Amino acid sequence: MKTSRYHVSFYIIIPLIFAGYAVLASISTYRLTQYCLKHDLDPGSLLLWALIVISIIGSVCGLIIVWILLKPVSNFIRNAQSVMPLKEAEEDAKDPIEKWGHVFNEITSRLSIVETKELFPEIIAESEIMRAVLSQIKKVAPTDSTVLIIGESGTGKELVATSIYKQSLRNDKPFIKLNCVAVPDGLWESELFGHEKGAFTGATSRKIGRFELANSGTLFLDEIGDMPLETQAKMLRVLQEREFERVGGTRSIKVDVRFIAATNKDLKKMVEVKKFREDLFFRLNVIRLDIPPLRDRRDDIAVLVNHFCRQREIEVSPIALQMLMENSSWPGNVRELQNIVERAAVMSENDIIEPRHLPENIIGSGIAPLLAVSSAGESPDAGDDNSPPSLDDQLSGIERAMIIEALRKSEGVQVKAAGLLRIKQRSLWHRIKKHNINAKAFKKNN
Repeated sequence: MKTSRYHVSFYIIIPLIFAGYAVLASISTYRLTQYCLKHDLDPGSLLLWALIVISIIGSVCGLIIVWILLKPVSNFIRNAQSVMPLKEAEEDAKDPIEKWGHVFNEITSRLSIVETKELFPEIIAESEIMRAVLSQIKKVAPTDSTVLIIGESGTGKELVATSIYKQSLRNDKPFIKLNCVAVPDGLWESELFGHEKGAFTGATSRKIGRFELANSGTLFLDEIGDMPLETQAKMLRVLQEREFERVGGTRSIKVDVRFIAATNKDLKKMVEVKKFREDLFFRLNVIRLDIPPLRDRRDDIAVLVNHFCRQREIEVSPIALQMLMENSSWPGNVRELQNIVERAAVMSENDIIEPRHLPENIIGSGIAPLLAVSSAGESPDAGDDNSPPSLDDQLSGIERAMIIEALRKSEGVQVKAAGLLRIKQRSLWHRIKKHNINAKAFKKNN
């Protein structure tokens, strides 16, 4: 079968169709009016019938065009929903066009997640805020610009630096790391620039420094805010001149190095109090990447927990997962979460992490009584130091536990969960919102 080589854009053919129909209707009306006047007939009734016929034909043609154009879109939406139910978007949608907008936004978001997993497999993140960071990394990585990574301890700054290196044009060259906190006083120059034999007491042989090792590659300086001021001045010279001398040496060594620095400190405030050189700060702060703390990317908690559990070949109960997601503060960020999951995995029985395996600060005094009610069906001991929860709180806890259990059994599919609970899907969605339950956490692909 021969394929046509000529294609006309919808932006041209659709306006031409309507314009042609309008011209045809005008000519037909004009001819009909002339005919009536020529034969002394009243044109009113004939024009009315002509208008009705033209309107009907126009409506039918419009419906055919809309059907032709929107049928592939409708099929695509239906197929997309069969693969990934988008019920929350449907609940809020007032008309099909609005619903389609929600669906396309959700599909775009999920495609972005897929792209993120392919480009950055070592970074476990699906939240919108982290996808924005990874999008920046994708743009920055192919360049040779200096990158300054800012983030609290445990947010994954080293992973981000490694991702920049792997996506860069220097990914086949050396990637040298230096933790500035671990360098002893007095050995900074030797670590960074190396030394010649006999340069100082104990220098029994020549040592190659980190700058020289990273030549033609990438040097990552972690926690650069802990670097002494005198070393910062020498660092600045290397950044500017791209050359240095070994300790005890006289020959200048030129290097071609890309710099990536990271810190959990506020370098601007350190500059103000004269604890960090302003000129070095400006040299480093060419491209800045701010890594959000875990408390600002709660959508990633479920993904991270499931990832850590898969590594240890263990499962986490829905209630325990929900408690981890609801923890109000994560000062240790991803590292703290990983340690908690590891501890709970060691303490667990039957390879399932339950709420009792979590630390007290995660369970919380307000959730523990509700947990006792929802899991054991018994009221808390009135003799405890804390006053027992009210009837409304207990009923709310039971309702919440039932919803979590239904979501677990249905693997996060809200249509099935509503069927298990024998309530309408819209009612389930409102209850999920009311109890702040993350239904996505129960899906198999997490």
